[in-house]
This record gives sequence, structure tokens and C-alpha cells, in this order.
Amino acid sequence: MKTQWQQYINILKSVVKPALGCTEPIAVAYASAVAMQMLDGEPEKITVQVSDNLYKNSMGVFVPGTGQIGLRIAASVGAFAGDPLADLQVLENITNTDVEKAQTLIDANNVEVSRIDVDEFIYCLVEIKAGNNIAIVEVSGAHTQVISKKLNGKVVFTKSTATNASTASICDGVDITVEGIYNFAMQAPFADIEFILESARLNSTLADEGLTNDYGLKIGRIIQKSIKDGFMSDDLVSNILMHTSAASDARMGGASLPAMSNYGSGNQGIAATLPVMIMSKHCGHGDDKLARALILSNLVAIYIKSYYPPLSAFCGNTATSSAVAMAMVYLMGGDYKQSCYAIQNVLGDCTGIICDGAKSTCALKVKTTTSSAIYSSMLAINATGTTDQGIIADNVEQTIRNLGKLVTIGMPKTDAIIIDIMSA
Repeated sequence: MKTQWQQYINILKSVVKPALGCTEPIAVAYASAVAMQMLDGEPEKITVQVSDNLYKNSMGVFVPGTGQIGLRIAASVGAFAGDPLADLQVLENITNTDVEKAQTLIDANNVEVSRIDVDEFIYCLVEIKAGNNIAIVEVSGAHTQVISKKLNGKVVFTKSTATNASTASICDGVDITVEGIYNFAMQAPFADIEFILESARLNSTLADEGLTNDYGLKIGRIIQKSIKDGFMSDDLVSNILMHTSAASDARMGGASLPAMSNYGSGNQGIAATLPVMIMSKHCGHGDDKLARALILSNLVAIYIKSYYPPLSAFCGNTATSSAVAMAMVYLMGGDYKQSCYAIQNVLGDCTGIICDGAKSTCALKVKTTTSSAIYSSMLAINATGTTDQGIIADNVEQTIRNLGKLVTIGMPKTDAIIIDIMSA
């Protein structure tokens, strides 16, 4: 296998992985679980400090298995029952008894959460006291990347942070372009990319949960009801929007089922997967073409997002859905040029969507960007593409760089204002 292709597979396997619950509160739960590895007994006091963006993305989202929102319950239940070996599924085995214990500690005012001014977008420090011992864990740069562990003031583990994770990219040092990804997806042996099909299975299960039970705004279920009531057609577009929204409803509403995430986001993993899977089925394709399409949607999304910070004022579903539009064009029989049109069309449509924290309305944004992906792919398959307008350049690579510049340089002030509004 080409070295370049192996690098692509390594990228996919490192950031397309199962995640139970929104990844920002889960990062705190994970840090708590790691801290408790160094302690005996049960936690008596927990102090949490987090970056502004991690705080923003934890204020309105349910922590799975708890029925509650926020970082205090995430930190507390992570300390009582989190599995530090389970990565982003750290809370997969919690029980009602664990949640009750966690709530008791919160009710006694022994769980404190505050914001801290740090350069990293993803950062949390968790300090836990149990008996006469105090453990401190720092997570920085990625949701489960522990950079420091201390026990009673003594450093027991440290990870080099010479490279600033806020500016480092998973694609650094890799020969990667949209065309390179396209060629890889078209030519790689099926056996080498078959692993990506697990994302379809996992996220389909989450969609079924969202269509069966009430979560969040119930967007998926309401689309389902609207089809039954005759207000919407039972067609390809409606079914894509229904299933994708339902999965996001369930995820943001605290369902105890994992999503296959994309670059630290469960919603973006959902958005990268379900529309592609449903389009593939509609076109009558088997696993081979579905896998190649999922490689496109997931890896192009990662590539685009590598040009800007992991958390920002920009809704990453826009980038993901542009990659989805590319994958849909491929499934409809389009060529590379038409696939690039599809990316350009979505970025020309949805780039203005802001991120104002993780919450139930994320499912609305998933619905909106997924809708754009569908219609953008229809335009592209008919050789219609946005070029040389606004931030959209005359080629897709420059457009992606323009987007990165907009988010990295142009949106920090917007992000600060959003956090200020949310914290008022």
C-alpha cells in the first residue's frame, strides 16, 4: 500500500471513533475517571477548570445516562463510575446508583466548575480529593489527551506539549488534498477501507433510537409524523433529513448509545454517515461503493476542518456536509469535477452558521446543512457549481484555505461574544 494511503487510513482510524455523549462534557468525565485511578475510596471534592470553548459546548447538552445537563454531573459521575480505559465511551457502564452518588456530591456543594484563560481550545483540569490524597489530571489539545497527572503535588505522568495542539493539525506532514482523497477512495482495495462501514451501523442504531423515543426537539420524529400526516412526502430527501436529525436528537438528548464521531464531534460523525448511507441504498449500491463514499465524506470533512481550530464560532457541520455532498455526487455517478462543485456549493450556502454551544438545536443545524448537501449535490451532478464568489474561490483547495482563514482569524471575536452572551 502507498505510504500516503496508509497515512489516510491512520487519520481516519484516529479520529473516526465511537463516542458516548457530547465530547466536551465527556472530556471532563474522562479526566475525572483518570484521576480516580490514582485514588482509593470515593471522591469527596471535585474541582474543575475548563477552557471557554469546552465550557460553551457543555452548557446545554445532556450527559448520557444521567438525564442532566452540564459539567458538574459529567465530572461527578465520571469520578464515581467512569471507565478510563473506554476512551470517549467512559460513561458506558454507569448505573442509576452511580448517578445518585454523583448528585449527592453535587448537592453538598462539593463539585465546583469554573472557566480558565488558556490558549488551548480543548482544555480541562480536574482535581479530586479522596481521603488524605489529591489527584490532578490535565487534558489538553484533544478530548482524551492527558498531558499531566499529579498525586499529592508530585508529577507521576507528563506528555510533551512542545507543539501547540490549538494550531497543530492531524494532517500536518501528510500529502493530502481533495484530489488525493478522491483517488484513494476510488482506488483503495475494499479490504483496506471496509472498517468505515461500522460508522453506518453505529449511527443507524442511534437514528432508530431517535425515531422511537422522544429526545430534544424531536425533529426526526416530527418529520416522521409530518410524512404520515401528508404534509411531507415519503421520499429520499425527507428520509435523509428524518434519520439524520433523529440521530442528532438522540445524541444531544442524552441517549445511552454511542455515535461514530468525526474529528471529536458526534453530530458531525452522524452528518457524515447517515445521508451517505441512505443515498447509497436509494441508488442500489452495495458495501463497496458505500465504503468508498464514506471514506470521501469522513476524510474530506477531516481535511477541511484541519485548517481551523477544533472548537470555534463556526458550525463544523457545514464543512462535514460539504464532504457529504461530494460523496453523494459520487454515488449518483458524477465525476471528480462535479464532486468539487458539490463542496463549493455547500460552503457557499452554509458558511455563515455559527456555533453557539452544544444543545438540542444542533439537530436543527444538522438538518439544515444536510439539506444543503442534498441540494448542492443535485446542482453539482447537473454541472452547476459556485466559483469565484465571496470566500468561494475558483478551485476547491483555495476555498478550503479561505474558510480556514475566516474561522481562524475572523471569528475569535464572534466566539468571545457568543460565550459572553451564554454566560450572562
